[in-house]
Amino acid sequence: MDTFIISGGKPLHGEVKLGGAKNVALKLMVAGLLTDEPLIIHNVPDIRDVAIMLEVLASLGTTVDRKGSTLTIHNGHARQFQVPLDIGARLRTSSMVIGPLLARFGRAMIPNPGGCRIGARPIDRHIEALRSMGAAIEYHSEDGYFYATSPEGLRGTSYEFTKNSHTGTETVILAAVLAAGTTVIKGAAEEVEIDELIALLDHMGARIRRSAPREITIEGVSSLRGTQYTIMPDRNEEVTFAIAAAITGGDITVIGSQRQHLSAFFEVFAVAGGGYEAIDATKTRYFRQNKIISVDVLTQQHPGFMTDWQAPWAVLMTQATGTATIHETVFENRFGYAEELKKMGAQIEPYDPDVANPAGFYNFNWEDHTPGDYHAIRIHGPTTLHNAILTMNDLRAGATLVLAALAAHGQSVLHGVEHIDRGYEKIEERLRGMGAVIERVKEERV
Repeated sequence: MDTFIISGGKPLHGEVKLGGAKNVALKLMVAGLLTDEPLIIHNVPDIRDVAIMLEVLASLGTTVDRKGSTLTIHNGHARQFQVPLDIGARLRTSSMVIGPLLARFGRAMIPNPGGCRIGARPIDRHIEALRSMGAAIEYHSEDGYFYATSPEGLRGTSYEFTKNSHTGTETVILAAVLAAGTTVIKGAAEEVEIDELIALLDHMGARIRRSAPREITIEGVSSLRGTQYTIMPDRNEEVTFAIAAAITGGDITVIGSQRQHLSAFFEVFAVAGGGYEAIDATKTRYFRQNKIISVDVLTQQHPGFMTDWQAPWAVLMTQATGTATIHETVFENRFGYAEELKKMGAQIEPYDPDVANPAGFYNFNWEDHTPGDYHAIRIHGPTTLHNAILTMNDLRAGATLVLAALAAHGQSVLHGVEHIDRGYEKIEERLRGMGAVIERVKEERV
């Protein structure tokens, strides 16, 4: 386990290149199970979650060759169908292999998925959809496994997600491309990362289209071929660097910019005093344009303000004049970072907004709500952040605490770096390239 030591208070200046999108890479890797021909994926980030997914694929008999940022996945004639508990339980997206395994081999054993434990992240929606395609699935709590079979193969279905489910939509897509007949997903998620998966599968010979708003139609085919595909840059990284520029009073140019997918962020960033300038089609300059002022945000499904952006946004709001609110509607428990920011002097208070129909309003399963949980925070600013000893508890909280330490006075120590390593490739090296004083040190085991 590693620790970051960060001396803050220095404006960041320079250029930074975005890595490949984490939320695309993992799903495209799973698609390698759908063909016996090689699948070549370019611009794959060198992050911890990718390494775990490689372990998942290897456990199923798949071979992977990595050269730099390019992966060659060769499923060959592997016939393994069980993901080991100690591997799959570490990564939430490991559950997505269930569709390809059922479609091709008629069997799958997957552990209850892990990864960052943000809310319940219910897998029940995915399981229900697969059952509607003819799969028999049982969960055994004594060993933590889902046991799934489809001896007669998967068949097309019409299934509606009553709550927005990014991973659920992709799970059904990966199962439906080789199913017999036509599958229609209603209430389908609309994130651009899903469109990347669809584009890859189309290159492999699948027949998929967005047939209506929040509707995807998949006509099953008998087999898929190998192909090559380049992953889009990570827009969540871009938001992180944009906020880093504004909060440190710096000037950062992002290479590989995804401006076309950041409209919800730009709307509030500009109002808050952040500046951005298009240099060309793939470069965007970020800076602080005006005094930072408070702006309220409500997390929503695409094309709204992403839940992945709210924790970094909270750091920016600690420097804003006034009181800002963040209302989280996608996950039921995503403010774990607030207590860490308070150690640095941030003035943050939790509260529960008055919502008339919470079961319908919130995207998570309201029955998973625990009395006493809160779904919003108020941030009073501006506050001069100071150094502290902090602990990261999930990926986005990790990026949040790094941002706070960069803006704070003095030297901060951040434990739990493995969380930020899940989604940000060599973040400390890229920050140092822009003038940050950040060091990674190994923690001694007792």
